[in-house]
Amino acid sequence: MALSREDYLSLRRAYRHLEHPGFAVRLADAVGTPIERGLKLLPRAWRLRLQRSAENAIWKALGVAVTSLKNKPGTASRDMYHKLLGIASGAVGGFFGGPALLLELPFTTTVMLRSIADIARSEGEDLDDIATRLACLEVFALGGRSKDDDAADTGYYGLRLALEKPIAAASGYIARNGLTNRAGAPMLVDFIATVSSRFGITVSEKAAAEIIPIVGAVGGALINSVFIQHFQDMAHSHFTIRRLERKYGQRLVQAEYGELRMPEYKLLYAAV
Repeated sequence: MALSREDYLSLRRAYRHLEHPGFAVRLADAVGTPIERGLKLLPRAWRLRLQRSAENAIWKALGVAVTSLKNKPGTASRDMYHKLLGIASGAVGGFFGGPALLLELPFTTTVMLRSIADIARSEGEDLDDIATRLACLEVFALGGRSKDDDAADTGYYGLRLALEKPIAAASGYIARNGLTNRAGAPMLVDFIATVSSRFGITVSEKAAAEIIPIVGAVGGALINSVFIQHFQDMAHSHFTIRRLERKYGQRLVQAEYGELRMPEYKLLYAAV
C-alpha cells in the first residue's frame, strides 16, 4: 500500500522540520545576531544551572500539562492560544532580566507541553494512554537537536530508536506505580534525564539570545514566540508521522522517510 498524495505531502512537511530543526537559526533571524556570540557569554556555571532547570521544568510539567485537557482525539489544536501564553511569559521574564529565565522556564515548559499534548490529540492520539504522554515529552528531545545532529546518521528515526528503551521502561513503571517522586522512579529519572539533556541545548540557545542586548519585555516576548513555535512545529511533525504509522504501518512510513533522506546522504558523501 502506498501513501496517498495528501499523506505524502504531510510526510514531506514533517521531514523538513524534523531533520532540520534550526532553532538557533530561527533565533538569529528574529534577533538579528548569531546565537553563538551569546553562548560564549554564558558562564559554565550558568549552563549547568540551565540544564538542571530544564530537567526540573520537565518534571513539573509532566504532572500538570495533560491532566486538564479533555480527551477528544481529532479536536483541532489551539496553537495560537498557547503561543500567546508563552509570549506573555517571555515578556514578564524579559522585563525582569536574565536570571528570571530560571523562574519563567517551568511555566513556559508547562505551556509548551500542554500545546504539544493538544497537537497530539488533534492528530488522533489518546491522551489517557501513558505512551502518548511520554511521546509528548519526546518532542522536547526531538526539538533539542544540535547542528551536529542534523547531518548525523541518527536523524529522526535514530533518535526515536534511542529513546525507545527509556520510554518503554518509564511507561511500564508509571503503569505500575503512577507518577511518584524521583527517588522511587529510576526508569522515569533516566527518561527525563535523556530528554532534558537535549531540551537543555535549546534552553541554552534561548538564554544566549536573551543576554544579547535586545533586552526587555519585547525581546523576551519575541524570543518566547520563536521558542514555542519551534516546538509546535516539531510536535505537529512528530504526531503527523505517528498518525501515518497507525494508518500505513511503521515499516512503510519509515521507508518513505528514508527515501526523502537519501538525496541528502548522497550530497553528504559526495562532499566527503
